[in-house]
Amino acid sequence: MPDRRYRRSELSQIAHDLGMTYSEGDEYDLPGQLRDFRLFRRGRRRKVRHLLHRQDGMMNYDLKIMDYSYIRGKRKRPVEQTVFFLRSNAMVLPEFWMRPESILHKVGELLGREDIDYERFPKFSGRYRLTGGDEEFIRHHFSDEVLHFFSVERGWYMEGVGYYLLFYKKGKLLKPKKIKELYRKGMQVYSMLEQAT
Repeated sequence: MPDRRYRRSELSQIAHDLGMTYSEGDEYDLPGQLRDFRLFRRGRRRKVRHLLHRQDGMMNYDLKIMDYSYIRGKRKRPVEQTVFFLRSNAMVLPEFWMRPESILHKVGELLGREDIDYERFPKFSGRYRLTGGDEEFIRHHFSDEVLHFFSVERGWYMEGVGYYLLFYKKGKLLKPKKIKELYRKGMQVYSMLEQAT
């Protein structure tokens, strides 16, 4: 299949450009390791492919960018997305889940379902649904800088807990030329969240 060969070749080069290693398969059983995250509990036949990886002992972080797929419901075609995952001892995140807000979420709020909103950032509050167990701790980590970033950036999903951060667009398998942009944005989000720790 030429498309798979092209993706493998392009991602291998991008990994090299970013100072990362490339693996076509998943030697870590990441769906099993990351099953505490909502993304990795969805569907069946969960699979990671095209893994870019860098571990930095000095900075104490472990970064992975991967293609992740799963089968949902009776569909035969998998849901696929490119995911930025980072573990860093330099940040301690509250447990939170952020996703684009839909009409159903707005109806849910009227019925009493909780969502953390920010009066000073109405665009963020209108575009994203943010939930988690410790609202005060979440508000501390979602600084003005983070809120401004997501007021401009649309369509992102983000999950965090402790030393772990996931960042992706659901159902969006990025073209190889977009991977460096995901890396840059993921590292920017990590930097902003780390500063709040």
